[in-house]
Amino acid sequence: MIYPALTPAHKFSYEGAIMNIYHANKGEGLPRHGHLYSHATFCMSGSCVIRKEGKEVIVDKYTQPINLVANEWHEIEALENGTVFCNVFSEKHEQSY
Repeated sequence: MIYPALTPAHKFSYEGAIMNIYHANKGEGLPRHGHLYSHATFCMSGSCVIRKEGKEVIVDKYTQPINLVANEWHEIEALENGTVFCNVFSEKHEQSY
């Protein structure tokens, strides 16, 4: 479990999508949580593990974005220092992470 949750290093809206970009060191990330909506996440630098109901996936800059479906818990943890990952979701669903 990761605690406390990171806050985005960069956050912006573009054409109806919100991008939350996180800079994390090993062991940091977003603790177990869920949403009433789906969103995508991807790793841009370093590597992280995405845990969700019934699955654990290690991702890096070569991995396709992962869809995190609505009403399913998930968490994201950096596996190395200098990891950068991004969550992308619709503006109508804005929340802290």
